[in-house]
Amino acid sequence: GAGITHAEIEDGKVADHTGGLLRKVASGIAYRAVRNHGTIGGSVALADPAADWPCCLVALDASLRIVGRNGVRVESVAEFVRGPYDTSLTPGDIIMGFDVPSPPGRMRWGFAKVARKSGAFADSIAIATMHGKDGPASVTLGAAGPRPHQLLNVAKLLVASPAPEEELRTAVATDVNVHLPDADAYEKRMHTANVLRAIRNMKAQ
Repeated sequence: GAGITHAEIEDGKVADHTGGLLRKVASGIAYRAVRNHGTIGGSVALADPAADWPCCLVALDASLRIVGRNGVRVESVAEFVRGPYDTSLTPGDIIMGFDVPSPPGRMRWGFAKVARKSGAFADSIAIATMHGKDGPASVTLGAAGPRPHQLLNVAKLLVASPAPEEELRTAVATDVNVHLPDADAYEKRMHTANVLRAIRNMKAQ
C-alpha cells in the first residue's frame, strides 16, 4: 500500500520476499522520526532524484497501481518516474500501492549509498541484484541524474563470467559515462566506487 511508512517496512511489518533488501533500504532513510511518518507512496510520488525508493523499486522491476478518473492503471516505476519531481501522475490520480515481483529463486543483493552526513539525501545510490548463481542480474544507479539508471553493461558482465574487479570497474565507468556525460571527475569516481561496493556486498551474500 502507498500509505505504508518506511518504519513499517524497516520493522518487518510488510512481507519482504527480497531477502531483506526492502528492510535495508528503509532503515537508511533519513532519521527514525522521519521514517515513522514518511511513506513509500509519498517518496515515489515526489520523485526526488536522490530518494531511495525510486532506485530500489526500479532495481526490483516493481510496478505501481494508480487510481484516477478512468479507473485503475498499472505502470512500471521505471516509466512512472520521468525526471526530477516529474511523474506520470495527472490531476485526480492517487497511487494505491506497489507490486514487487517475487524472485524466481534466492536473490542476492548489495546496497551502497553515499551521503554527506547521516540522514541526508544521497549523493549516490547503487543496488546490485542477482537471482541464483548465474543470474539474471541488475545494477541500478540512483541519485545520479534525473532518474535511476540501469547499468546494462555491468549487469551483462556479472552474468557472463566471474569478472575481475578491474574489468568491472571499466564497465561501470563506461555505463556512468553514457548516463552522466556531464558529470565531473569527482562524481564519476564516486558513482563508480559506490557501484563496485554494492557489487562486492552482493557477492558476499
